[in-house]
Amino acid sequence: MQIKTVIQFLETVAPPSYQESYDNCGLLTGSADWECRGMLCTLDTLENIVDEAIGKKCNLIVAHHPVIFSGIKKLNGKNYVERTVIKAIKNDIAIYAIHTSLDNVISGVNKRFADKIGLRNIQIIFPKKEILRKLVVYAPLPNAEDVRNAIFKAGAGEIGNYNECSFSSEGNGTFNPQENAKPFIGEFGKRETVREEKIEVIFPNYLQHKIVAAMKAAHPYEEVAYDILPLGNIHENVGSGIIGELNEETEETVFLKIIKQTFGLSVIRHTGLLNKKIKKIAVCGGAGSFLIRNAIAAGADFYITSDIKYHEFFDADNQIVIADIGHWESEQFTIDLLFDILVAKFPTFAVLKSALSTNPVQYFS
Repeated sequence: MQIKTVIQFLETVAPPSYQESYDNCGLLTGSADWECRGMLCTLDTLENIVDEAIGKKCNLIVAHHPVIFSGIKKLNGKNYVERTVIKAIKNDIAIYAIHTSLDNVISGVNKRFADKIGLRNIQIIFPKKEILRKLVVYAPLPNAEDVRNAIFKAGAGEIGNYNECSFSSEGNGTFNPQENAKPFIGEFGKRETVREEKIEVIFPNYLQHKIVAAMKAAHPYEEVAYDILPLGNIHENVGSGIIGELNEETEETVFLKIIKQTFGLSVIRHTGLLNKKIKKIAVCGGAGSFLIRNAIAAGADFYITSDIKYHEFFDADNQIVIADIGHWESEQFTIDLLFDILVAKFPTFAVLKSALSTNPVQYFS
């Protein structure tokens, strides 16, 4: 199996187009054409992780955080990023990063976070816009169902918990075959009027090439009339953070103890407690201060995230409890998530979890 087979699968789980503009997801070192001998799942890629991959005979590291985040102008080993990249290149180790693209899918990092504390009825806190597009295509009535089925099979027509969603209307299409045309219907030099069906479907932008190709393959016309329209609609299953509910209302201190135990914490930084029972919980793995106001607007009683600055704690404003549990701590179960995703797809292949902690933050007690 080539590395590109793994990448192609991962990019159906977390499409690169879902990553944030500042991010650097994708294949960072190595070639997609290499034969994959084994995969190592990790949160971060450091020199010791590359050594671990070498020792475990894995030539593909699947990491959450990209080791190359901003541009590299030199490779002389003066910092840990350069040394890690040099070691990976020297030992033919491919590194694939699946950072905010995996953060932003509802089945991704924050879903695993939410599952760990038993949240139900989950929703994205801040859904993304400009992810969806609409395909409008015109087909002769006898062939319309085949065209519709083909674009459904390619992934179009999914809205929330529903699939095969479309809208159709009938009308007349006209065309006049010219020289070198090979019309399915009609004759050269004669305008033809055909009863056609207009089919409209919504799809996520990353599937456009696949859907258009499937539509053209199923369509009888030599030249297919169709439109691709960008939409301003939000995508309910793509975006930042997750909000959900506990099975029952819980005391704030009891919940803090649950968080501490679940995530193996020695300390939790948090805002003042509001002395009430809580049920609606918002979570965001990694740096999540940008979602504080969204969590409040969504009615969350408690917001668990990391990397909150001093002045950002004031944004709780006695409306919510903010708990900062640490960046590594909030994303530690992403390794298990990556492992589970890959093992489910490649059950007979060597997929391993890193046994090393890459947390740079230590606590003295």
